[in-house]
Order: sequence, then structure tokens, then C-alpha cells
Amino acid sequence: SIYGVVDGIFVSNFAGKTAFSAVNLIMPYLMVFGTLGFMLGTGGTALISMTLGMGDRKKANELFSLLTYTAILGGIFLTVLSIAFMRPAARLLGAEGQMLEDAVVYGCIVQSALTAYILQFAFQSFCVAAEKPNLSLGMTVASGCANIVLDALFVGLFRWGLVGAAAATAIAQILGAVIPIVYFAG
Repeated sequence: SIYGVVDGIFVSNFAGKTAFSAVNLIMPYLMVFGTLGFMLGTGGTALISMTLGMGDRKKANELFSLLTYTAILGGIFLTVLSIAFMRPAARLLGAEGQMLEDAVVYGCIVQSALTAYILQFAFQSFCVAAEKPNLSLGMTVASGCANIVLDALFVGLFRWGLVGAAAATAIAQILGAVIPIVYFAG
């Protein structure tokens, strides 16, 4: 939710109240799709931890891989689905006119990184199972800080408005997925 708060601050101060309203209107729709990462991370961590506790490291690694691939494939599917229904969802939530257009633009850009967002959520739990909770915290802080810096740059300095805020969020979400991927791949 830090992405939405930070984007809201920058958009409201640099892009205007209609753009700010669009971000707040579409955010719940966007966040619903990220719950796949919570589900896979929470349930998967329980399975992985139980398997590690039974001493079967090979099976735990297989479960981790399966859950990671499931998150990737599910993320790709949900990206396509969420973007396809972005306009009808925004309209259903009450957007019209410029707010509708802003909600669709912001939502589509942010959802282009949905797979990374789902992985970020899943890896937050997986890091705990790997006995690396500090990695999870570091990943979250790094992503949040990246979003703040990129919003300041894209929205505040370059004046890219809503598009800049969405791009900053997407890049920060990708960073939040890449950090643990690099760690677990090593």
C-alpha cells in the first residue's frame, strides 16, 4: 500500500485532483490481483517450512520452484485479465470523463508489472522460510524507497504526471521481485 500512498502524495501535488482521484479510485482494483502473491507466499511458506522440518530439502526446493513458477504464470494471466477489464472496472467504480481515462492509463501501466508485484509478495514469505527475514524487510524498504525517489524524479522533476507515478510504481515493484530472485538463484 506504500506505492499508492506515495503516488497519491506526488500526483496530488504535481498532477492535480482529477489524476489523484483516479489513482485512489483504481487502486483497490489493482491490489486485488496482487493477493495471488499473498496466497502463494503464505500457504507455500507453510508447506516449504513443514517439508524442511521433515528434513526433505530436495522436496522443499521443488515446492519453492513450483510455487514460484505458479506465481509467474498466474501473474502473466492476471496481468492480461486485469488490463483487459481495466476500463469496465474503472467505469463500474464510478469513473467517467478524464478520471476514467486517467484511471485506465495509471492502472494499465501499474498492472504491466503485476507479475513482479505478485512475486514480491510471495518472496516476502519465502524469505522467512529461508531464514532470511532481513532480506524480506530489505526488499520492501528498497522497493518503497525506489518508488519515492522515482516519483520525485518522474513526477516532481520531469513533470510526467500520472504516467510518471505509474512508471515509478511499476519499476519499484520489479525491483522488489528482482532482489529475491537474484538471492535465491545464487
